[in-house]
Amino acid sequence: MKMKDNKASRRDFIKQSAIASSFFIVPRNVLGGAGFISPSDQLNLAAIGAGGKGASDIRNASVKGRERVVALCDVDFGGSAKKTVEAFPKAKLYADYREMLDKEKDIDAVTISTPDHVHGPAAANAMLRGKHVYVQKPLTHNIREARILTQMARTQKVVTQMGNQGGSNPLLGMVQGWIDSGKLGKISKVQIWTNRPVWPQGGAMPKPDPSKKPDTLDWNLWLGPNETVPYIPNIHPFNWRGWWDYGTGALGDVGCHLIDIPFRTLGLMYPTDAECSVASVFSQMWTADYHPEGCPASSFITLHFAATSKSKSPIEMTWSDGGIRPSHPDIIPPNSDIGGQDSANGVLIIGEKGIISTNINDSSPLMPKLYLNDGTTEFGPEVEPNDEPEYGHHRLWVDACKAGFNSKEHKGLTSSFDYAGPMTETVLMGNLAIRSYLLRKEDSKGKMEFYARKKLLWDGENMRITNLEAANQFVGRAHYRKGFEV
Repeated sequence: MKMKDNKASRRDFIKQSAIASSFFIVPRNVLGGAGFISPSDQLNLAAIGAGGKGASDIRNASVKGRERVVALCDVDFGGSAKKTVEAFPKAKLYADYREMLDKEKDIDAVTISTPDHVHGPAAANAMLRGKHVYVQKPLTHNIREARILTQMARTQKVVTQMGNQGGSNPLLGMVQGWIDSGKLGKISKVQIWTNRPVWPQGGAMPKPDPSKKPDTLDWNLWLGPNETVPYIPNIHPFNWRGWWDYGTGALGDVGCHLIDIPFRTLGLMYPTDAECSVASVFSQMWTADYHPEGCPASSFITLHFAATSKSKSPIEMTWSDGGIRPSHPDIIPPNSDIGGQDSANGVLIIGEKGIISTNINDSSPLMPKLYLNDGTTEFGPEVEPNDEPEYGHHRLWVDACKAGFNSKEHKGLTSSFDYAGPMTETVLMGNLAIRSYLLRKEDSKGKMEFYARKKLLWDGENMRITNLEAANQFVGRAHYRKGFEV
């Protein structure tokens, strides 16, 4: 039988290794000693973004050394990425992920933990090369990119996972059980809130100052798909979150942890409309500051969803950030927190028979609580047993990569792009509403008019606002630098 050009992929070999091992006369664990893992059974992993959250992402994906980390990419190895280099001394180092993917042909899977504006370009580049990808939340910087990556994962037949690790929290099953059993009755409303932003946001963009650029930072590569601009201080490595060119604000930071809970348990899809209001900051009398380049200090957003097989009725979802939270429901004792500790972040799922309260679902305790109108309560644990980092979210993805596309392990992932894509689009729909709210133009009297402060009607399947064409500019990015396209 003729071999197919002798080009069987390592990934196919890994998938078949369990079958092949049954023919070995002497088991490999005997040959290699206790805990021995054959190199052919290991994934070759690489990280795009090795500092900050990227450090824990690639560490958790390596599963305590069970998998092989062959390459690390970061635009600044002088920062927190230094510890990752020390942890994986054999990994080759790159500043440009495109060069890394060109040269390291044996990479099987990639973790992507960059600022939001690079998620889409880096993930698309890796998937088009047949690499499995783990991408930090939010999946992408804009709605169009999320839709493209979702479709690309299916076309390329790669295993994907978004980094909203709380989606793998087993306690979500408790919330799902309360909803599926009908304990709340008809559910009509969801309220979500957060104390974010906890970084500088709502003011003017810092002025460029190339003299302050760290010597270890490749600013040009940090900009990725964005236009070339001089170095801007105090944005790298974290405060980029508050600027639209690079980040996605409070929603992008924790929306995929909070909105995930009702989106998942109620089986929601694209919202039908969106509207918002944002905080005004006055540095002088009667004239509000205007900084459309950045996210606002706080916002309030309303989304509506059609009924689903799980929700059974239309849902109104409200989101508030900047520390603004909903009123304390009468059914919950007044001295009890709503949501999480100190009521700083949380979700209320409100039905005709009662309320479910939960904390943010990142790596904080979910703290699910059921309050029924008849006085019945049921609480989950305040402290969660967690035998694996981040609920095994990374390890489950790695196992699915080995099992292959469309495997049982792949279908069991909680945030593959089939789910994470539409959920991210919903999160980013809130940002589309915020940015539209800030649109203005000069009227016939020479005054600036905010002309987009209305409910925006959303055609989710076609990714279009149907009643305000100007709002559609925020569905995707108008321009990508060459080499960073999606």
